[in-house]
Amino acid sequence: MPRIGAMPRKLFVTTALPYANGPFHIGHIMEYVQADTWVRFQRMQGHEVHFVCADDAHGAPIMIAAEKAGLTPQQFVAGIAAGRKPCLDGFHIAFDHWHSTDAPENHALAQGIYRALRANDLVEVRSVEQFYDPQKGMFLPDRFIKGECPNCGAKDQYGDNCEVCGAVYAPTDLKNPVSALTGATPVLRTSEHFFFRLSDPRCVAFLEEWTQDGRLQPEVANKVREWFKRDAQGKAGLGDWDISRDAPYFGIQIPEAPGKYFYVWLDAPIGYLASLQHWLAKQGVDMDAYLADPEVEQIHFIGKDIVTFHTLFWPATLKFSGRKVPDRIFVHGFLTVNNGEKMSKSRGTGIDPLRYLELGLDAEWLRYYIAAKLNARVEDIDFNPEDFVARVNSDLVGKYVNIASRAAGFLAKRFGNQLSADLGVEGRVLLDGLRAHADTIRQLYEEREFGKALREVMLLADRVNEHVDRHKPWELAKRPEMDAALQDVCSVCIEAFRVLTIYLKPVLPALAAKVEAFLQVPPLQWADARHALRAHRIGAYSHLMQRAEAKQLDALFEPPAPPALEPVRPGGEALAEEIGIADFSKIDLRLARIVAAERVEGSTKLLRLTLDVGEERLRNVFSGIASAYKPEQLVGKLTVMVANLAPRKMKFGVSEGMVLAASHADEKSHAGLYVLEAGPGALPGLRVR
Repeated sequence: MPRIGAMPRKLFVTTALPYANGPFHIGHIMEYVQADTWVRFQRMQGHEVHFVCADDAHGAPIMIAAEKAGLTPQQFVAGIAAGRKPCLDGFHIAFDHWHSTDAPENHALAQGIYRALRANDLVEVRSVEQFYDPQKGMFLPDRFIKGECPNCGAKDQYGDNCEVCGAVYAPTDLKNPVSALTGATPVLRTSEHFFFRLSDPRCVAFLEEWTQDGRLQPEVANKVREWFKRDAQGKAGLGDWDISRDAPYFGIQIPEAPGKYFYVWLDAPIGYLASLQHWLAKQGVDMDAYLADPEVEQIHFIGKDIVTFHTLFWPATLKFSGRKVPDRIFVHGFLTVNNGEKMSKSRGTGIDPLRYLELGLDAEWLRYYIAAKLNARVEDIDFNPEDFVARVNSDLVGKYVNIASRAAGFLAKRFGNQLSADLGVEGRVLLDGLRAHADTIRQLYEEREFGKALREVMLLADRVNEHVDRHKPWELAKRPEMDAALQDVCSVCIEAFRVLTIYLKPVLPALAAKVEAFLQVPPLQWADARHALRAHRIGAYSHLMQRAEAKQLDALFEPPAPPALEPVRPGGEALAEEIGIADFSKIDLRLARIVAAERVEGSTKLLRLTLDVGEERLRNVFSGIASAYKPEQLVGKLTVMVANLAPRKMKFGVSEGMVLAASHADEKSHAGLYVLEAGPGALPGLRVR
């Protein structure tokens, strides 16, 4: 358990490995900000931390995506991995090392752990029926089968676990299954699979104790406890875990089992160890010896959607292969947008982290906003653009940065940037009050109550600004005989600003570095809050942070222009990849009459369309056609829309479909954009076939 104040702690910290089939999304950034903030805080205490991660590089989805792209899986993963660094650097995420689960270390570790489990009589081979896609000609991985959850009935759930109720099940338990690859109804075929015997009494006894001994948050421990419920015969509810997949598969081969590969969820967490091993080897440190040290704490930050794997499979895999088990699993909720919509790129409600950076939005605005909403519980946090702008401008600029800007000019003009040796009685009392909160704020950071910690800091900033307002340095500056008082007041501001910067540094590392340069001090540590700068010469002040503007957030939520395809003839473009009739039949195209159209305030690209699709209600759709059409040109037109597109929550409201338009691939503007129209006699609601 955490030893607050003990020196030094030895921490091995990871975040969940991002799956290498696509770029980072904002949910990754939220998790990394949380972990990075905690790690930076620990380092400011003087603790030793090894903070590592890796690309989760295996599995059928990557194999299939690579095949579609005409690449090997390794080439495909390398392309995804190349895009990681701009995001990590852009948001100041300071992992010590980033590796890959396809690295040699992970192959060796996974096979070694498997052999240890097998030697411990915890691996069993069974013949199982599994779904096979007759059109694709392959056994279907869990994530390529969809259907209704057998536990709660939720629709559109994957074949391994339910994102709604958290239930874990076999793909064959799904109701009304379909292949996500072809839309075909899968058929059952028999194959030999390898199982980790999680139902073994040794595993059950270990996990019942391990999950309830304080390593998990209370709500997580309570949820996990439900999975141990026993049946009428007294048998625990834990089922055995299928850890194998059939060729073709991109992964790690199971020893002495040709054509069989480890299920990606077996080797992915082992990637934590592989990354650590590679990192420590660079420093001449043996990983096994490091982890054998009882002082080492193993900490994992994960999302609530992968609790099962990290609280059952992962600790049992480690325990019964003779390895160190995790000391803590810190689980967080999802990041939602505009009052609860789960962020999802596939559903059109995601924020692209790179787009955020490309638009010139300050990375530390987002770090602060996320941290200000995070706590130690498993709760979703909501991204609201208006709240984002208000919080950044009020807290960071108006309360915190304002302290330095109010004092630095007087110190430069009147005192050569020299702080006074005596800060005055009232100033010393104020500063002692700020320092007295160091332990409280430290405890909140330790417990990952970042929101509470930042609220404490901003309350302290309020005290400092009240002190400035009482003493009015702008009035003192008009009276030469009050120079000493003016220097004291301004010096108190700068010293208070330094203390507040210490408290904010885990969240705002780049801004803290600017402050350190301005103050001409070494990198700030937590203990530095106890000591005052007196008779110290600071540097020249330059503006530290800009205010956020609503229009910047508007641009973030506007849909980007569709990518242009390479033209194959004048005015044309290459055809998209060939699809089957099953793919086309999933798209419900309907005629829709444009009942009303209007410009969207705050957007130069969007029009708000009110559509009659032959239903008992009207639909609201946002369309990026404002540069090609005036609203009055569209009213009354009968156009074509995608009627079964999932609703997309945008900054300006919910868009309930998509209006179709045609354009040239190489157009530099929307001048050549044409909304599709139906001929005379057609009616709203008719399906386009």
